[in-house]
Amino acid sequence: MATVELTKENFDQTVSENAFVLIDFWAGWCRPCLQFAPVYEKAAKANPDLVFAKVDTEAQPELAGAFQITSIPTLMIVRDQVAIFAQPGALPEAALTDLIGQARALDMDEVRAKIAADQAASTDGGESGTPDA
Repeated sequence: MATVELTKENFDQTVSENAFVLIDFWAGWCRPCLQFAPVYEKAAKANPDLVFAKVDTEAQPELAGAFQITSIPTLMIVRDQVAIFAQPGALPEAALTDLIGQARALDMDEVRAKIAADQAASTDGGESGTPDA
């Protein structure tokens, strides 16, 4: 599968309809982005069961802003509608291959349980349980 160009119109549908989506936030003027592009394309060909997507931050500033992208290229991985990885910087081929392997190996039930526990802890953390006098 060729890489998919994500826009604000197709982003939600792409992420919700696919269990594993890699997203490359990039721009045409960014040299590291252009250097990373062939590495990303090669990984896409090597992993046809995954969705490889690209967000042109110049054409889609709303998406870049929504994900607080401040440095490009930034690679994000979304599994089962949960962002499990987001990091700026162009990865070498071996690092990207390793990262994809690690993301495939994650137990998403464990990930969701940890997120739920972290959210519960953050909502309970500021409460002492005693009313102010």
